[in-house]
Amino acid sequence: MTAILILISALFAGALQAEEVKLDHHGLTLNAELEKVEGNWPAGPVVLMVHGTLAHNGMEIITTLQELFAENGISSLAINLSLGLNDRHGMYDCKVPHHHRHTAAVDEIGVWLGWLKAQGARRVVLLGHSRGGNQVAWFAAEHDDPAVSHVVLVAPALWSPEYAAEDYRKRYGKALAPVLARAQKLVAGGKAGTIMQPVDFIYCKDTSATTRAFVSYYAPDPRRDTAYLIPKIPKPVLVFAGTEDNAVKGLEAAVKPLADDSKVKLVVMDGADHFFRDLYAEDVVETTLEFIGDDS
Repeated sequence: MTAILILISALFAGALQAEEVKLDHHGLTLNAELEKVEGNWPAGPVVLMVHGTLAHNGMEIITTLQELFAENGISSLAINLSLGLNDRHGMYDCKVPHHHRHTAAVDEIGVWLGWLKAQGARRVVLLGHSRGGNQVAWFAAEHDDPAVSHVVLVAPALWSPEYAAEDYRKRYGKALAPVLARAQKLVAGGKAGTIMQPVDFIYCKDTSATTRAFVSYYAPDPRRDTAYLIPKIPKPVLVFAGTEDNAVKGLEAAVKPLADDSKVKLVVMDGADHFFRDLYAEDVVETTLEFIGDDS
């Protein structure tokens, strides 16, 4: 396989075309980085890539994977989730009020998939990292689009009510339940746009967020647990877990009972952390190419 990758890299060297793409969606400008490979674009496979929590398409794991896919003859589209902001770039600034919802990403994945199909893409691989992995899984579980051939989840997020409560307590030194209850009461009373301030939210301490946003990220919903979604995805699924991942703990144990090496494959990388740096990224790409070449 390595020799084949080197050969493909040589054939496609100098035939790459990178550009930023922008779309209008619900009054916001969405943007994404498109890496087109001559001879592959647009028929595919094309990898549609989704970043993690409050992050962006310029973070190391996304740019590295995009470069490695291009070197191996695979076009890709790395999107920036808007998170409720117009033409957003870079990490989300915790000083900016949070109006976004976890599920809005699922909608935006569909928008970008539609754009790829309009360009002529006929074989799209959905790839998500961390929370983006959960959002990709959520989309794939609820939208059996014929253009999607495979789903790749890199350290996808897990969830349980107990874990969410414990994580909030450890991170902020307070209980989640009363804050969530207040937000849910306001939403139920027609005040979904009410700003909670100050409030501890996701990775942001003493920030501000709407009650709708808080409920979206914290109210119990099994779909925020990727292990719950995987059996519902009709397409072949590849999951990457790192033994040194301290952000998504217990992934191997959660996914292993679901893996059958046919429809669902689990790859555990010894020594990899949450971001699969350096040689681990190369392994992710090589394994993904083998996986999508199976035509399962």
